Amino acid sequence: MLISLYIMLGLALVLGTLLGIAALLFKVEGDPLVARIDAILPQTQCGQCGYPGCKPYATAIAAGEADINQCPPGGDAGAHALADLMGVEYKPINAANGVEKPKAVAFIDEATCIGCTLCIQACPVDAILGAAKHMHTIISSECTGCELCLAPCPVDCITMVPIAENPDNWKWKYPVIPITAVAFEAQSAS
Repeated sequence: MLISLYIMLGLALVLGTLLGIAALLFKVEGDPLVARIDAILPQTQCGQCGYPGCKPYATAIAAGEADINQCPPGGDAGAHALADLMGVEYKPINAANGVEKPKAVAFIDEATCIGCTLCIQACPVDAILGAAKHMHTIISSECTGCELCLAPCPVDCITMVPIAENPDNWKWKYPVIPITAVAFEAQSAS
């Protein structure tokens, strides 16, 4: 019985060592540029850019297949950040993809909801909780505001509620007063 335990321990050590070596030899490196682009994108997974989510859009930008101005939820700030990262000229958000809107979360009028589950199927981040033929509700901390749940709802019980500005989501607004350089003339001492 002790011999079989030693054999199992020896096999575990040998196989564990082989797996560790294989993991090092066949390590797959991700594209760091895709990761940096994906970190700039808002992660709404809305598909307004023409791609199924933020990661595929980031991959397309890195490959040069997509432009930097196709993400309305990211807004002008996102387009500026992508332009800086990619070293290209800034382009305003493409109106064909949508317009920039204030951040919002979905709200379900639970009295009107019929429990059809179409919104649950449409939500890319599983922010809707409910069951068939029972009312549904939104997990507001998970909702990205992608608006994909609005169209499939047959009774129009879902509305988008803008997120109120508070210390947790407040962002600095760029100055609205143009900043200009003033020429300085040095006066010589006589």
